[in-house]
Amino acid sequence: MKTKQPTFEATLASLEKIVRRLEEGDLQLEESLKLFEEGVRLSRECNERLKQAERRIEVLTKRENSEPRLERIDQSDIDESEDSDLDLE
Repeated sequence: MKTKQPTFEATLASLEKIVRRLEEGDLQLEESLKLFEEGVRLSRECNERLKQAERRIEVLTKRENSEPRLERIDQSDIDESEDSDLDLE
């Protein structure tokens, strides 16, 4: 049975939590190293997911002549997308 992978947003939130803990500076060396390693793993995971999303967008926005077409995304488009995500909760 395949385990459900956390969402990009959940992974990013975990990474942000680790960064905050490390920035506080009151951890033992071993705990700091452990958190740093986990942070690197989470950062790489987020980066890979962003690359995958970019590839999907590229495929979806290819022109008829198979050349990728870059389109600017307005902040209002992002805000609307986030609002619709909130409605699902």
